[in-house]
Amino acid sequence: MITFVDLFCGGGFGARGAVNAKAKPLLAVDAWELATETYKSNFPSAEVICSPIEKLKPSQLAKKHRPDVLLTSPECTSHSIARGAKPGSEKSKETAIGIIPWIKAMQPRWLIVENVNRMKKWGRHNELISTIESYGYTVNDLYLNAADFGTPQARKRMFLICDKEGSVITEKDLKSLHKRGLKDARSVIDWSGKYKSTPLYKPGRAQATIERAERAMESLGRGKDFIIVYYGSDYAGGWQSLDAPLRTITTLDRFGLVTWSGTTPYIRMLQPPELLKAMGAGSKHTLPHGNRREKVKLCGNGVCSPVMEMIFRQISQIHLGDRDLAS
Repeated sequence: MITFVDLFCGGGFGARGAVNAKAKPLLAVDAWELATETYKSNFPSAEVICSPIEKLKPSQLAKKHRPDVLLTSPECTSHSIARGAKPGSEKSKETAIGIIPWIKAMQPRWLIVENVNRMKKWGRHNELISTIESYGYTVNDLYLNAADFGTPQARKRMFLICDKEGSVITEKDLKSLHKRGLKDARSVIDWSGKYKSTPLYKPGRAQATIERAERAMESLGRGKDFIIVYYGSDYAGGWQSLDAPLRTITTLDRFGLVTWSGTTPYIRMLQPPELLKAMGAGSKHTLPHGNRREKVKLCGNGVCSPVMEMIFRQISQIHLGDRDLAS
């Protein structure tokens, strides 16, 4: 069985994908207490530590944990386009450099670094790559869309998949392992009526919200359900069809569902269980801790599980195959 240590583990969405591929989490670290509580609830056998990674001694932890894979998702907020024009924090960006002592101490065969693709514009990105390579890793630099792996969310992320034994891994390799069809935003919606909507045209409704909705109605026609998209850089009029995968989930409430009662449009925000479904984590994964806002943030910070599942399946095939050849 492939084992892994999970840095910047969040609520365990990436780990859920790895576990679905039959891997085992040994240790998880995150600086947010709610994230570590959520991780521990989902993976009780793992050691889970709430701390910034730079305050820990990986050499001490390596005495207990020698993983096959070091899985890392350094802070992405300072790289993300969702910040708009806000300047990024260099300290936040440098959490990526903070993984190097862990590589040195734990000496995993495999290293995975997940982040937004804009990380490549960071001045120290090439330094990170060359440092990883100096430890003997071949770096496979992939840009993957979660929707291509059966996730009902269009979430594009950079994945550095690094192997000390020189394996070449391509997007085509990963897609060949995946047999799921395209899933749309409609599939994540709870249509039971459990979550209450309010009339779109009610007093106090923001004019910008109404304008987004009216652009959608003009395009789709009245009586058609759709999603309003808030925040981030939007080039699609502030709305999306339910027939396409959900746009990228962020750490803030971003999606309003517009439905109809007769000729009257109603609106409500998507709820954490719906966002959880859009992360592709499956029914085994739960969000038992935190308030609604915090659960939205957990999802927005996460890695879509189906993508990580395919990465770990590919790694497992190569890793266990090499082990068989060596025995």
